[in-house]
Amino acid sequence: MDLSIIVPTFNEGPNVDELLRRIGETLGDRRFEVIFVDDSTDDTPERVLAAAERSPFPVRLLHRESATAGLGGAVVEGFHLAAARWCLVMDGDLQHPPEDIPRMLERAEAGDVDIVVASRYASGGDSKGLADATRTTVSRASTLLTKSMFPRKLSGCSDPMTGFFLVDREAVDLEALRPRGFKILLEILARRQLRIGEVPFSFAQRFAGQSKASFTQGVRFLTQLAMLRFGRMSAFALVGGAGAIANLVIMWGLIRLGLDYVPAAIIASEVTIIGNFLLLEYLVFADMRAESGRVTHRFVKSFTFNNLEAVVRIPVMSVLVEGAHIPSVLAAGLTLVAAFVVRFVFHALVVYAPKRGAVSAATARKEPAASASSGRRTLDA
Repeated sequence: MDLSIIVPTFNEGPNVDELLRRIGETLGDRRFEVIFVDDSTDDTPERVLAAAERSPFPVRLLHRESATAGLGGAVVEGFHLAAARWCLVMDGDLQHPPEDIPRMLERAEAGDVDIVVASRYASGGDSKGLADATRTTVSRASTLLTKSMFPRKLSGCSDPMTGFFLVDREAVDLEALRPRGFKILLEILARRQLRIGEVPFSFAQRFAGQSKASFTQGVRFLTQLAMLRFGRMSAFALVGGAGAIANLVIMWGLIRLGLDYVPAAIIASEVTIIGNFLLLEYLVFADMRAESGRVTHRFVKSFTFNNLEAVVRIPVMSVLVEGAHIPSVLAAGLTLVAAFVVRFVFHALVVYAPKRGAVSAATARKEPAASASSGRRTLDA
């Protein structure tokens, strides 16, 4: 078997026949199978079995009575069932066009990657199939936040939120995966440094049915993100909190000495910007310094950004003091809290971003991953 295609489904019955038809036409003479891991409450399992009887290629079905760990858990079940080493994961709603699979296989056959990601945000791709501007904005913001939390492991991936990817199953530690909700690719990439390749694709409109995106899924994503990356961000928060306290203490002291609150805020900001940089260097991003260039370059980027942020933040603080009559130290505290996420994203993605070639060199030195698999009960259609 050349390829196992894993399709997690939840009430996608109307899409099944068209999905299988297009997969068959696209892959032609290749040896492949399609595995549906289904959590549906409608007639999707029956439709899969009926379509499989007419299919010229193997189609298998695992219907789960309990949707353990959501879509991500379904994908992991599919990995365990797969007959092929290379597994392609795609949605069942045809927003992931089967016609892009050959390009993904071609990229994998170059032999220099463990995973091929079909990206909406790589050059040549697009996300027009997202329902509206709100979903597009949420998707891009989530991608930016995710990449800032894993700047090294996701440095070669422009779309870690996609559900369309091809992976060498032997490069993944299946037993280490702890999927929660939709974002199984993020789980895979965050657990182990993999060699990543990308191909652009156009995110299509749904063929039939309704989107499964919801507020609950958003909460699950944030929970997954926090669980995967709580360490670095919490350390950044501690440094930021210490810097904010120092900033407020210095500002308070200068005001007590008779200085006006605006120059006091400027002096306090400059002192804490330098102090925070040193703490970030030796506490938060110490493991990334060797791959992110010279310390002087990092300092210039950090110092420049933080001063630009202060140029914006201090006038906002002034508006709060003069317009809303908020005490100056409290206003300064509010603006510092608002700046926290922006600072973290910038430092992770820009100041400590790995230089080109640094991640590849580090990945080449990693030990080969042991394969992991286990049996699961399924229906061969």
